Amino acid sequence: MTLETSYTFSATIEIIGINPFVYVPEEILKYIFEKAGKPKGPIPIKGTVNSIPYTQTLMKFRGEWRLYINTKMLKNSPKRIGEQIEISISYDPEKREIPIHPKLLQALNENIAANTVFLNLRPSLQHEIIRYISHLKTEESIDKNVPKAIAFLLGKGKFVGREKP
Repeated sequence: MTLETSYTFSATIEIIGINPFVYVPEEILKYIFEKAGKPKGPIPIKGTVNSIPYTQTLMKFRGEWRLYINTKMLKNSPKRIGEQIEISISYDPEKREIPIHPKLLQALNENIAANTVFLNLRPSLQHEIIRYISHLKTEESIDKNVPKAIAFLLGKGKFVGREKP
């Protein structure tokens, strides 16, 4: 077992659109890219924000690598723009697979055309659909959204904020 090196830095919370974030120092990014074996994202990371543990993904957007600070990581983060925070960060090698919800799997198995489209989507969009359905809180929401996902795959309507695939 190897120990993961964690780096600590201070940063000021900034915002892009509605998303609070901090920039990760270049020397820390180099370490994370080396550990990840790639300089492209998304890259899984873990650490702490003001001593509170988080699991997150580093993302590159508009040419800049950002660590988005959501409300699970820091309470009221959108209202804390300009605040200085302490961050520890390290590459997270743990698998983060989300199993496909049984109702979505059944619906895909019952609709060959939708399943074919799903299997030909880029992996990130497949993951987005799986994650969305799997994180719904009630069976009623799942029962309402699985048909929407199938309709989306068949080119009929929006799903997860997207037009047809």
